Amino acid sequence: MADEAGWERLTLAALAARLGVRQPSLYKHIEGIDGLRRSIGVAAKDELAGILARAAAGRARGDAIVSIARAYRAWALLHPGRYAVMQRAPAAGDAQDEAASRAIVQVILDVLAGFELRDDDATDATRALRSALHGFVALETGGGFGLPADIDRSFDRLVRGLARAFSGWAEEPVAARSRT
Repeated sequence: MADEAGWERLTLAALAARLGVRQPSLYKHIEGIDGLRRSIGVAAKDELAGILARAAAGRARGDAIVSIARAYRAWALLHPGRYAVMQRAPAAGDAQDEAASRAIVQVILDVLAGFELRDDDATDATRALRSALHGFVALETGGGFGLPADIDRSFDRLVRGLARAFSGWAEEPVAARSRT
């Protein structure tokens, strides 16, 4: 239902109707709409982490980046509601949600290790990759690409450009932060 109607339109009343039960019956299984969204988000993160891990298996460096990026985009486009709800950061102390979030990041870190990226370099590269993928998917699903060029081609160029950037990522000087 989250994918069909959008997670923001997913309500307990709609879920109860879909399941053919009365809404109060749902509270035996979930803790309100926030609990439902949390459960959907955790399940989505677990599913995406598995898909990314399988996409990375047996691949290294640029091939691994391209493979996980394509898998990420394909999954997000197939599951827009679950993709949207999984973007929420875990609540403090929610071990299950934190583990599901870490699993996605760990796949990316494992791929970036092939570029010999560690510590802050790996964190920066992870943020860059996740931001680029999410930004592309958000623009694509939101109808933000109106130019006539092939969207798949644009995506592949973005991802291959990132893979090339990661090859020299650790050697790039990082500007000092100003504290003004």
